[in-house]
Amino acid sequence: MSLHIETHGHGAPLVLVHGWALHGGVFAPLVERLADRFELHVVDLPGHGLSRDSTVPLTLAATVAAICAATPPAAWLGWSLGGLFALKAAASSGQVRALAMLSSVPRFTAAPDWPHAVPPAVFAQFGRDLTQDYRGTLERFIALDTLGSAHGQATLRSLRAMLFARGEPAPTALQAGLALLERSDLRHLLPGLGMPSLWIAGARDRLVQPRGMAAAAGLAPQAGFVEIAGGGHAPFLAHLDAVEAALVPFLDGALRTR
Repeated sequence: MSLHIETHGHGAPLVLVHGWALHGGVFAPLVERLADRFELHVVDLPGHGLSRDSTVPLTLAATVAAICAATPPAAWLGWSLGGLFALKAAASSGQVRALAMLSSVPRFTAAPDWPHAVPPAVFAQFGRDLTQDYRGTLERFIALDTLGSAHGQATLRSLRAMLFARGEPAPTALQAGLALLERSDLRHLLPGLGMPSLWIAGARDRLVQPRGMAAAAGLAPQAGFVEIAGGGHAPFLAHLDAVEAALVPFLDGALRTR
């Protein structure tokens, strides 16, 4: 079974890739804002949402290949885990015309040369907890998504309502996604990016630190960095106006020049 990818709107194509444990429906507010300017290809990752029974492995190479096979050359936006797929596609596929990284980095865990990130044990613990308390672990993770946000409770309610709206994600896909978050390091891809990129951070994000996103942007050519005041890990929900104000001019400029 292939991936579930919905298409909305009209204009220059834009692929949207969601984060861990959720699905493309999380982008509904952003889709509504952008549909009159862009043709939006909204992905459900393997094992998530309506791609729950997809046979595509949740690996960077296989998932990127499946998305590229089903979408035209486009700008790509990746949120959180989705940013790893967007960055991999930008570096390897030849189909990515512009890259937007939303609350996402090439490496999610801390290292001696990458201090502005969470300890690797965070994702390892979530993996162990999943086997003991599946639903409770997912609830705790989306609560982490909203910590620090100026509108954290409203964002948490939105994410909680969306979490199982397209069914429960497959446990094997959740473990695979946590492994990607814990072990991936794509920093080496940044200097070779051949397209403009925009890195949008929430100033209060507790999962992806703004300093880490700024550091990543500093490694890529043609890169811009925007920090959204009051934003947490899902700024496109609680700070949609600010995300739109940063994203649309970037996409318009990047796509017009390519």
